[in-house]
Amino acid sequence: MIIQYISIALEAVIVIISLLAAIVKKRYSCYGFALTFAIYVFYDTVKLMNINTFDYVIYPAFFIATLSALWAVCVIYTGKK
Repeated sequence: MIIQYISIALEAVIVIISLLAAIVKKRYSCYGFALTFAIYVFYDTVKLMNINTFDYVIYPAFFIATLSALWAVCVIYTGKK
């Protein structure tokens, strides 16, 4: 159980670092990673707390996370900031 809390904390750190990289370093692809991991934090927290969420919330959230990560890696691949 403790590993779940550690995982959520690390995901939150990734969100913060990604936002800092996007804002301070002007690495705009990092917004995609920040959004992706923010959704992971949301999902893992909901699951850990046994909060009843409906599929129409979770599935679109994961789809958005996937699109966000895809956009981020495409930006990295093309060499843009």
